[in-house]
Amino acid sequence: MPLYRPKRVRVVCAVAAVAIVTMFTIIGVALTGSTFRTSDKWAMIGLGVIFATGVMVIARPTVQADDEGIKVQNIIGGYQLPWQVVRKVRFDRGQPWVYLDLEDDDTVAVLAVQAADKERALEAVRCLRSLHAQSRAGVWTE
Repeated sequence: MPLYRPKRVRVVCAVAAVAIVTMFTIIGVALTGSTFRTSDKWAMIGLGVIFATGVMVIARPTVQADDEGIKVQNIIGGYQLPWQVVRKVRFDRGQPWVYLDLEDDDTVAVLAVQAADKERALEAVRCLRSLHAQSRAGVWTE
């Protein structure tokens, strides 16, 4: 059961989160004078943690597939779909991520497989297409 996450986005988000917490901590420690209390300093550091957490939410997407179907978790919301409702796994040139074309003419973005990850993304697409084809044919290899 393969699990895919965007690699490059996770690295960028982690670096940005550390930078944000560091910056807010420096600002919090630098707050001096009679108008700033210890609680103000801690509040500034807390804001940094909150903003960093918000940045890390962008790294949340995952996709997991098996012979039964595909589970997509995007930044906000997710889908658990049986392969029978998926018409096509699409990764068009110039598109930022994979799309699932559904039987009801709807489309689901799979943010976990991003073009920025290059070979890793192609490997994920090949795996998802293989699972989809096996489901359509009713053939499973162990």
